[in-house]
Amino acid sequence: MNSYLESIRKQFEYYKILGDKTFEQITEDKLFWKANEESNSIAMIVKHLNGNMLSRWTDFLNSDGEKTWRKRDEEFDNDIKTKKELLSKWNEGWDCLFNAIIPLTENDLEKEVYIRNMGHSVVEAINRQIAHYSYHVGQIVFIGKIIQNENWNSLSIPKGESKKYNKEKFSKPKRKEHFTNDL
Repeated sequence: MNSYLESIRKQFEYYKILGDKTFEQITEDKLFWKANEESNSIAMIVKHLNGNMLSRWTDFLNSDGEKTWRKRDEEFDNDIKTKKELLSKWNEGWDCLFNAIIPLTENDLEKEVYIRNMGHSVVEAINRQIAHYSYHVGQIVFIGKIIQNENWNSLSIPKGESKKYNKEKFSKPKRKEHFTNDL
């Protein structure tokens, strides 16, 4: 099961990298752009992720993942003012997550943790969060692509380059490694 812990750590790192690479492409003013009144800006999504990560991963094995101090509704206020503030919240959330999962051991995986009084094995809680974070990071990337349009630098295989990419991959011998090792 330690391979699960390594895999999940790498998977979380991958989603953080996707966000980081999106933020590098977006000017500060565009981080607050919303398509309409019902949509979220990149900054709002980051603020929500920060709140969720701090709540879920603080004292992860010992206290409910929905902390009494969390103000979830306020996470959707578009009130981050600068890119520096956005990046600070982004990194604060991820630091909290990694500080919680890096020390986990195989023995921790079947322990029970709670989110809103609902029991989860540690594996279930981690899987719940990886799904939630990938959903929102996908939104961040999608908004970034809309904003950048033809100036977007692909974060995966660029359009029209699949054959070239696959040729390079298949030119190497079969191996076992996490797909993020190529990033």
